[in-house]
Amino acid sequence: MNTSAHEAGPSASLSIAHLNLPILGMTCGSCVGRVERALKAVPGVSEVTVNIATERASVVAASTVPVPALAAAVEKAGYAIAEESVELLIGGMTCASCVGRVEKALKGVPGVKHAEVNLATERAQVRFDAGLPPERLVAAVVKAGYEAQVADTNTPTEHDKQSAPWWPVALAAGLSFPLVLPMLGMLFGQDWTLNGWIQLALATPVQFWLGARFYRAGWKALRAGAGNMDLLVALGTSAGFGLSLYLLVKHAEHGTPHLYFEASSVIVTLVLLGKWLEARAKRQTTEAIRALHALRPEIARVRTDAGDIDLPLSRVKVGDTVVVRPGERVPVDGSVIEGASQVDESLITGESLPVAKHVGDKVTGGAVNAEGLLLVRTTAIGAESTLSRIVRMVESAQAKKAPIQRIVDEVSAVFVPVVLGLAAITLMGWGFATGNWEQAILNAVAVLVIACPCALGLATPTAIMAGTGVAARHGILIKDAEALEVAHRIDTVAFDKTGTLTEGKPTLTAAMPAEGLQDQLLPFAAAIQNGSEHPLAKAVMDAARTQGVTVPRATEVTAVAGRGMSAVIKGRQIRLGSTRYMEELGVNMAGLTGAAALMQQEGRTVSWLADVTDAPEVMGLLAFGDTVKPSSQLAIAQLHALGIQTVLVTGDNKGSASAVASALGIDQVRADVLPEGKADIVAQLKSGGRHVAMVGDGINDAPALAAANVGIAMSTGTDVAMHAAGITLMHGDPALIADAIDISRRTYAKIRQNLFWAFAYNVVGIPLAAFGLLNPMVAGAAMALSSVSVVTNALLLRSWKR
Repeated sequence: MNTSAHEAGPSASLSIAHLNLPILGMTCGSCVGRVERALKAVPGVSEVTVNIATERASVVAASTVPVPALAAAVEKAGYAIAEESVELLIGGMTCASCVGRVEKALKGVPGVKHAEVNLATERAQVRFDAGLPPERLVAAVVKAGYEAQVADTNTPTEHDKQSAPWWPVALAAGLSFPLVLPMLGMLFGQDWTLNGWIQLALATPVQFWLGARFYRAGWKALRAGAGNMDLLVALGTSAGFGLSLYLLVKHAEHGTPHLYFEASSVIVTLVLLGKWLEARAKRQTTEAIRALHALRPEIARVRTDAGDIDLPLSRVKVGDTVVVRPGERVPVDGSVIEGASQVDESLITGESLPVAKHVGDKVTGGAVNAEGLLLVRTTAIGAESTLSRIVRMVESAQAKKAPIQRIVDEVSAVFVPVVLGLAAITLMGWGFATGNWEQAILNAVAVLVIACPCALGLATPTAIMAGTGVAARHGILIKDAEALEVAHRIDTVAFDKTGTLTEGKPTLTAAMPAEGLQDQLLPFAAAIQNGSEHPLAKAVMDAARTQGVTVPRATEVTAVAGRGMSAVIKGRQIRLGSTRYMEELGVNMAGLTGAAALMQQEGRTVSWLADVTDAPEVMGLLAFGDTVKPSSQLAIAQLHALGIQTVLVTGDNKGSASAVASALGIDQVRADVLPEGKADIVAQLKSGGRHVAMVGDGINDAPALAAANVGIAMSTGTDVAMHAAGITLMHGDPALIADAIDISRRTYAKIRQNLFWAFAYNVVGIPLAAFGLLNPMVAGAAMALSSVSVVTNALLLRSWKR
């Protein structure tokens, strides 16, 4: 989306907006004309160009024309303008109250539908009406007192790349140490008190140079009519510094009075130390993202008619042939067209063993070619590559908020004003009750400093970032924070069978024709399934090729959802599908039902072929066998060890489903289930009070994946299933299901621990400070420690092992 404004002429004051609007619902050329006429009818619109290929409308209009007016015109014509989204990098946030203020600023921009800000990643996810310039969002954030820019999702941010500078902390500590020496001397009975003016000289640069960030950020917060951590620190340390300066000037003639320069300087130093440690710790939580970014080679060796040439990855196109030498990273997604090798995909899939690749096999950009030379035909590059999609998924999970974080943000939004009120009460209470305004100021300073809400803001997102990061390293991709949080409550896992617990590559084990139709069963079955991507169809085609069968041409091929297929072959109406489908068609299967029953008891899947041209007539049956994945039994055992019940939900017959369930030790079996029925079964389990995870890999599993509390998809399955699921297992290993739930449980435990300590610091510290039982320096140390402790606690998740 591009927008710009310029003057219409030397004397004109009307600015022009160039809008690029995504249009939904266009299907043909006449749609283009209707949309153009509708937009041109809006007053102020001077030029409209609609492109059906890109489904966008380029509009030149006066900047005063509101986007809602354009949207209303398009809707009246029978179409719609889609919502758009953008990710912003936010700078200057220091605590949870900053999050609330940035979100409020973004939501206040007309056209914004949703805004979500994450303190730990310093990013904002914003959804808004199409046509709204992102510059307005940036301007709103800047007006609220923070920095903002549109994020480039293809590269790590500078925040991710660099550590916070350490020298301000070291310099502040060096200047503050002489101020603390007298306190150390008292332990040995020595008086090492410095001259008051020397104390002032040491404390001033700490307060106003090294601590300038607190004044800048606090002033921005005040201008925006709110408060934040920096305001608390600035007010608290300024009060201590100001009190000391007042006492120094007033009593300097009578010797050096008792001053508090050391308190304000040490508080600034400790807060700077806490922020530095916090920044370092936060950087470690984004290691998963940086590791994924590092997998991108910048150069690809492309084979051309003139020979092999090295090209920047941005210039490689789909269809190009890329040469991958031994030891090199595969630069693109593609399929092998020449060569054979072992490829290490561990950083992408979590699978530790190299995978053999031959002609026709797919390879993923970022994997390491171990031994042989490979020629790879490019199928996806840039943002469409598997690696880019993985990066976006992990970044999205880390940027989004867990439900519990929204509650914390609501508390934090009112926290700073309440603390300022408590500090004022402490000041007045002590001042009027004792008449000792020095002590009153010190106690109020302690309240301001101890109450910093940094730990509250970091408690949840740092745990989420660490949890999603360790999951990604083990081949578990978590789409959003909500899936990670909800997964800890899972007590029931429902499985699809084919492709989930089994290899999903069935073979044709038997073809039993009806009497007199020996030469027609396999050719007709192959004809009706030629071109289908269904695993059973591929098994039939493999058998036909192996036996050298001549496959006739089929027309009017139609899939019958959950039942089978229909087609016209040699002028005959042919049907292929399940027993239920045959019964619905009225096909008499009596001659083969005994054999079918026996095969089903052995765990075989049976399909029937019938001719329904005149009277429905069975042509024969096909029996398929599938291999259970080696790790499926371990997966079920691990789930049982976690106290989780297992259910097999499949469209296969009861005999086949029961055989698999019995072999694996699955608790319940629901067989002969139609695609829409899987979602119904998930709903039934949920209505019974169960928290359900659905595991599947196919298009027919998507409704059930979406209906479950948490959907878990196999990456070896369809894109539809992965989009519907909250968690994706990168190498289709069922054993990862228990790992995903275990990571979720440990992450949620860290969130609860962090929130407990964050609240505990404030609940205990504020009353102690208000009643004069907490020195301001100790309060500063406790405040810094609270932030560091919750981040460090979250980082313990990085040591998780399978």
